[in-house]
Amino acid sequence: MVTRQTRRAPSCPEGPGKDPGEESERHGSSSRFRSRMPPTQAESVIKNIIREIGQECAAHGEIVSETLVAFMVKAVVLDPSNGFNVDRTLIKSDVQKLVKLCVTRLLDSKNPSLDTIKMQVYFDMNYTSREEFLEEHHRVLESRLGSVSREITDNRACAREELESLYRKIVSYVLLRSGLGSPTDIKVVREATVPAILREAIPATTQHIDSQLQIAQDQAYRYTAILEKVSKNPLMSKELQPYMLKEALYNVRQYEIFLQIILSDIITCAQEVEIMVKQLGAQLEQLKMTVKSKTAVPTSQVFPIFIALSNLWTSFQDETVLISVLSNLTTHLEPFLGAHELLFPEKVLQDLLDGVTVKTDVCRMKEHMEDRVHPADFRKVEWLFPETTANFDKLLIQYRGFCAYTFAATDGLLLPGNPAIGILKYKEKYYTFNSRDAAYSFAENPENYIDLIREKAKKNAELIQLLELHQQLETLIPYSQMKDVDKHYIKPITKCESGTQTDTHILPPTIVRSYEWNEWELRRKAIKLANLRQKVTHSVQTDLSHMRRENCSQVYSSKDASTQSTREGSTRVPRPQIYIAGLRGGPTKTTHGVKVNLTRAVDET
Repeated sequence: MVTRQTRRAPSCPEGPGKDPGEESERHGSSSRFRSRMPPTQAESVIKNIIREIGQECAAHGEIVSETLVAFMVKAVVLDPSNGFNVDRTLIKSDVQKLVKLCVTRLLDSKNPSLDTIKMQVYFDMNYTSREEFLEEHHRVLESRLGSVSREITDNRACAREELESLYRKIVSYVLLRSGLGSPTDIKVVREATVPAILREAIPATTQHIDSQLQIAQDQAYRYTAILEKVSKNPLMSKELQPYMLKEALYNVRQYEIFLQIILSDIITCAQEVEIMVKQLGAQLEQLKMTVKSKTAVPTSQVFPIFIALSNLWTSFQDETVLISVLSNLTTHLEPFLGAHELLFPEKVLQDLLDGVTVKTDVCRMKEHMEDRVHPADFRKVEWLFPETTANFDKLLIQYRGFCAYTFAATDGLLLPGNPAIGILKYKEKYYTFNSRDAAYSFAENPENYIDLIREKAKKNAELIQLLELHQQLETLIPYSQMKDVDKHYIKPITKCESGTQTDTHILPPTIVRSYEWNEWELRRKAIKLANLRQKVTHSVQTDLSHMRRENCSQVYSSKDASTQSTREGSTRVPRPQIYIAGLRGGPTKTTHGVKVNLTRAVDET
């Protein structure tokens, strides 16, 4: 188990405003406190009130936490029937009345409303998201092992005995870090089967929560059926008023919601474990292929696999601790249902259920599945449907999905809303209803029903968390949900069939021919323009440009003419002729040739 840090209690109300001319009196020796007093003084007064209430409860044998007392103080102040006016200063009698009312409510052990508030406070103080829990678990583990780690890293062992002692410390650190168990147990040192433990623990925990959830839902269905019967019979309503049937319904519905949250986390754990089991098998197979029968393996090959296996082992340990915490949380929620057996024994319930048909939430939704809202009936409001909204299932529905109209019209009856018949979007918030008639009635005057629900929540403070009314009544926001108050809600992504027609080229084309996207081309043009500043302009006329102006020219007409030379003459060059004699050989082996020039002289031609 991880040691949790105690969270601070929800903020307690400061005193109302101060009237001019009134003197300040302190609680105990004074008689009033004010909201305009300095923050440190106001906190001191509030702490004194909470301490006094706690002491009064302890004197009657009931030990209550400061968080519960602070929540109860806010609940009593918000309840209009108690007569606390927040616009004026609380005098001493008001403080005494506040303390008395809080003590009375905290000592009422047979009140389901008190059990629900205790359940909400306990869950808020002990439940965190998966990410926050694992982060806190690692922080606590590191703080516990910090001293052992320093002893190992600071050790400068040289002798054999010192090295053996260091070895034992390393083994102890590994065992403690991995959560295998006691380092003195030899069985723990040799082997551990964390994945197998998880495979057994997750189904067992899931089965237990499923059974508890089924019991809670069956109880809620029976309470709802009786309250429906009572709402139609005013005389029966007066007879059952002392039984606090609605408070019992709120109690079991809150228990059901908490179980669903825990079950969702356990399902996430199961999915993570399945993924890690596959990864573990793959890493072990890779390790076998890397090592095989080798006598030596390079560290660069095997060390990353060992790191991956170590990380997987740590993840298995995290899931084991998380499952254990969720299981213990489920077990500790069960005592907050003790008032049901006292107020409603089985025989009493059977008598009340005589002639009544008990319906499940699913059955109620199926009854009105076809009675969908017609958007044309209410043109001023927006309705969302599954086929027209892409993220329909992710919308944040007000009042945890319960029918807003039924709760307001019947003074607190919780019936599940049916999103399939249509979700009303009003002031950026979304509401569901159990029938079309209920949706139409609410849509006619939403503000009226919203105000009725707010006033009902002031009388029954447990409804603030049950119906998630923290934004309407921000003074009672649980610590675990304070950071989510300012988060943006999920906006619906609506979709519909539509068509449009556009004229082709309704405007003349505006193509800029001189546009250049290439930076280097623009640079080239800039350099060219810069160079032109140092040049002189010359004009020339070309074949293409001479026709651009009128011009004329004068020529003389051609005439026949001839010339005569002095005499005609010609010359002829003699043709060269050369004869070589003796090429055919002779009586001797050596050939002797004689060259004879037979070319005629020039003058002989």
